[in-house]
Amino acid sequence: MNVALILSGGTGLRLGSRIPKQYITVAHRPMIAWCVETLSRHEDIDALQIVAAEEWRPKIREWLETADPQRKFRGFSAPGENRQLSIWNGLGDLRRYAEDSGYVFIHDAARPLLSAEQITDCIRDAAGHDGLMPVLPMKDTVYTSTDGGRSVSALLDRGTVYAGQAPEVFRIGRYYEANRKLLPERILRINGSTEPAVLDGMDIVMIPGDERNYKITTEADLERFRRMMETGGETG
Repeated sequence: MNVALILSGGTGLRLGSRIPKQYITVAHRPMIAWCVETLSRHEDIDALQIVAAEEWRPKIREWLETADPQRKFRGFSAPGENRQLSIWNGLGDLRRYAEDSGYVFIHDAARPLLSAEQITDCIRDAAGHDGLMPVLPMKDTVYTSTDGGRSVSALLDRGTVYAGQAPEVFRIGRYYEANRKLLPERILRINGSTEPAVLDGMDIVMIPGDERNYKITTEADLERFRRMMETGGETG
């Protein structure tokens, strides 16, 4: 079984909106509806689990009437203290109906431009591995700074540095155990979904990502997405 775990519990404070960014309406639809529909329509995604705050669940259920045409939604999970604890909560809930040998697809509701092609690539290339992450190569020169950005400390080889995207895909049981080992405190210091897998020695492969599948974080990101939809942009 392949389960999409959609993270929609964030507050979107960096965007400065009155409501979380994933619920902002774009082209007459809440942002979350874009990726939900893509995942629902994909024949190899069997179930949808959504991490969302209690106060938004009634609205999400309304939106699912059209955004989940294949009726794959299985339930809500509670947001955690940080992103990784939200994932932990979702894993605990989806293991009630999904076998540990299956895969979980972790995706952000604020990444509306997920394509069916990217999902297919993830499913195909995850086979035989513990997990997978789409990545983009670094186009710019990358530096490190140990004093908070006031001076350059080192130059990194951009040929060995990649930007991670979503969906990040993991064997459910193996990934659950990798996260369990980080409780109760280390999990609060996790910065990316793949970090627990790497720390636990899981076999994680990388595949080419999709530059269109960007995460909406700033007002500029939101305006870019709006312009794409206004000019007839497709989600894939």
